[in-house]
Amino acid sequence: MQKLGDFKLPHFFNYPPYFTLQPVRETREKQIQLWKELILDYCRTQKIFIVRLEEEFPLFSNSVIERTLSHEAREAFLSALVAEGRAEWLDKGRRNCLILWHRIQEWADIIVNFVKDNGFEDSVMTVEEIRSGIESRGTELHGIDRTILMRALKLLEQKGKLAIFKGTSTDDEGVKFSV
Repeated sequence: MQKLGDFKLPHFFNYPPYFTLQPVRETREKQIQLWKELILDYCRTQKIFIVRLEEEFPLFSNSVIERTLSHEAREAFLSALVAEGRAEWLDKGRRNCLILWHRIQEWADIIVNFVKDNGFEDSVMTVEEIRSGIESRGTELHGIDRTILMRALKLLEQKGKLAIFKGTSTDDEGVKFSV
């Protein structure tokens, strides 16, 4: 089985037709499903949050079989994730895609569990501490994309589980937990 770093690639990755959009609807649907799962799994294990259509992305080419996904195929696979609520286009030109390997509600649940597991129920933390502090090391929150984190925090704020305090800069925005 082929690997990409420490990531094990599925068998279809070495099958040349999967690097070309299939014309038959049923085959294309299966192809899109396989690619959606692959993109989500790869981004989750590698902690990748943004895929840029115009830049090299390791999954979009396979040098072993000398195949590269066309721009149309890349956009089709990412658009399928967007349609499922597992990604969002960050720009109107559809060049940058935010990958949601956890939905925002799932991220919010992860934050609540992190707070409870670490005894932070009535604590104050900065957004940066949640993303890159000692407490978050070894958790899924460590290195989380700021946009995703802020959306999850705002969802929790709407539910009354925390309050977000604006600082003088984005580095010192605070969060008061009340879960």
